[in-house]
Amino acid sequence: MEFFATARCSFTPDHLQDQVTGPRLAELCASIDRVLEWSDTQDAGEIYCLWGQFAVNRERIRDGLRFTLPGCPNALAWTITAAPEGTLIHCTINRSEHDPDFIASIEEFVADWVQGLERQSA
Repeated sequence: MEFFATARCSFTPDHLQDQVTGPRLAELCASIDRVLEWSDTQDAGEIYCLWGQFAVNRERIRDGLRFTLPGCPNALAWTITAAPEGTLIHCTINRSEHDPDFIASIEEFVADWVQGLERQSA
C-alpha cells in the first residue's frame, strides 16, 4: 500500500538531507516519540514510535531521503523529497490490504510529517 502527502513548503534536496537527520526525527514527526540511539557513521539508529520500538535506517536519495524500518513486519518505509509543488512524503508497506486501524495510523504518521516539515519552514 502507498500513502502520499505534500507539505506546503519548498526545501532543496540539500536542505532536506542536511536538516532531516536521525537525531531530529522526534522533533520533526509527532508520531516518533523519541530517538533512542543514533550512529552518524552508519546513518542508522533506533526509535520509539506509535508502533513501538524499531531500528531505522536513513539513506540519501535523489532529491531527498529514504527511511526504512528493516525489522518492521510490514516493511514500512518512507521518503521525503523536494518536489515542484512542495515537499512530498511517500510511505509504503508491503501489503495490498491491512487492518483499518493500522491504515489510519500510517495516515496519521504521514500527516505528522507534513505538519513537522511545515513548522520548519515557518
